[in-house]
Amino acid sequence: MQVDEKHKIRFYGLRECSQIREYITQRFDAESSKINSIAILIGLLTGLVIGVYECALEYFNSLFGMQRGFSVHEFPYYYVIFVPAIGGLIVGIIAHFLIKKRYGVDGLIETVTLRGAHLNLRDSFLEVFASIITISSGGSLGKEAPGVLAGAGMGTIAGRVLKSPEKQLKVLLGCGAAGGIAAAFNAPLAGVVFVVEVIYGELETSIFIPLVISSVFATVVSSTVFGVATLEIPSYLLVSPYKELALYLILGLLAGIVSTVFARTLYFTKDIFSKIPLHPVFKPALGGLAVGLIGFFYPRVLGLGYGVITDAISNQFTFKLMVILLFLKIFAFSLSLGSGGAGGSIVPSLFVGAMLGGAFGTAANFFFPGTIAESGAYALVGMGAVFAGTARAPLTAILILFEITRDYNMILPLMFACVLSNMMSNALYPESIFTESLRRKGFKIRKGREVDIMSSMYVRDSMITDVQTVSEEKSIETLTALMQGSRHVGFPVLDSRGKLSGIVTLSDLRSKVKSGQTNKNIRDIATRHLEVAYPDETLDAVLKRFASKQIGRLPVVDREDKTRLLGIITRSDIVNSYNKKVVEKVRDTA
Repeated sequence: MQVDEKHKIRFYGLRECSQIREYITQRFDAESSKINSIAILIGLLTGLVIGVYECALEYFNSLFGMQRGFSVHEFPYYYVIFVPAIGGLIVGIIAHFLIKKRYGVDGLIETVTLRGAHLNLRDSFLEVFASIITISSGGSLGKEAPGVLAGAGMGTIAGRVLKSPEKQLKVLLGCGAAGGIAAAFNAPLAGVVFVVEVIYGELETSIFIPLVISSVFATVVSSTVFGVATLEIPSYLLVSPYKELALYLILGLLAGIVSTVFARTLYFTKDIFSKIPLHPVFKPALGGLAVGLIGFFYPRVLGLGYGVITDAISNQFTFKLMVILLFLKIFAFSLSLGSGGAGGSIVPSLFVGAMLGGAFGTAANFFFPGTIAESGAYALVGMGAVFAGTARAPLTAILILFEITRDYNMILPLMFACVLSNMMSNALYPESIFTESLRRKGFKIRKGREVDIMSSMYVRDSMITDVQTVSEEKSIETLTALMQGSRHVGFPVLDSRGKLSGIVTLSDLRSKVKSGQTNKNIRDIATRHLEVAYPDETLDAVLKRFASKQIGRLPVVDREDKTRLLGIITRSDIVNSYNKKVVEKVRDTA
């Protein structure tokens, strides 16, 4: 109802009500509303799947004896050594006979970037199950990659049931992946940022809201229904800001070096196992046997190691023990994953970071007793810094530690160390622990695109040679009619000798011709100072020119004679060529 000019109240009629209903229906049926609604469902399903995963992991931990830490007081020594090998053998059988394509976070990046978000559900869920066997039998891996895979599987199922197009399928897969991280670590913000930083490579505003929605609902389900919990970490303060920031600077740089060692050791181990003349079924068992031998002497490196991380942050370990555990965890992780086990790298990197930071903090307290924070504070910051360096995801590292601790006091040193670690590790080696495996396959992923493809393709292979041109002598009416009858909004301009003299676009027509003005020719409004492309230029160079000059098309000319028009290239030509090349490359490597 409303009040009219005579202060009388009148009610809307049926016609107005139907218009309101139609407006609401249109809004609800909008694309964004549909995706947001699906994101809620994906979040709920992902939270349930992560909860089931945690229950299954707890059951198999109990079955293998991992809940009691394979204590040599409760188990014979040979049990502690051989159980990881038995778990590796089971995983080897599953991987060789049942799984066609192995998945991890790197596999998801490849799927989203190069394979149109077409995830193999059977393989991904078998990989999740294999990770339960690996971790519960003592494999030194994390649960975040299986969580991401499980969530991505939920997103893929939703997309296939709804017959979503490829672009929407990428969003739904991302929603599930974000929910997987969020539910596994009880960290919804970190889940969103992880997908943006690591899997997508860049943020698009259209996908941000569904990622947030899925993460929130996945976290609610996993934490309230299943009671999934992560680390219990004490609170610390920045005691001496100036002195300690200098110490955190050193810690950040050290974390960058350790991050590089962490990733390089993994791929060095993978190379060794790829050369061992042993049937693939038995390679994870061999890796498990080596991990079991390490675990016999230092059982703290086995499994997830949440309790060990908590002890380090609570100042329970000596300097010597933390240094030993740092290197042994790197070896155990590399053997577990490099031999063919299933699991993730985030939790191991947090473990290594806690040992590095704890050892550094202990040494710092030796030199500056009573004037800086306890070693546990440095262990906390070290966790985030090493993760930031290995994954090249500093914002995710900051948020995941912040959400785990729920403590703002250490946010400044955490941010400082994570950024420095990321810079140092990037300077030492440009690939992250996830993208290195893709580089070895021939793919170079940056910001969600395969940049090697762009740098290996040339303008001559993508340009249009049958170019529609206009003469500079023609009238404005001719140009207007040509634009109205053509799908093009810009044309190269030729002079009386057929030489390139400029380019004219729809924006020139709008900005330089007043309404009703018909006495001008095309030469009067054409742009004379041209940006051009050459046939021997790479597509990435031309694409950068498009971005810097904010233009959509370039005339292609001869380098020796810039008035000789050879063709024209547009943004859409580059995108189409890129997509075709990606399909060909993926087909060749499939």
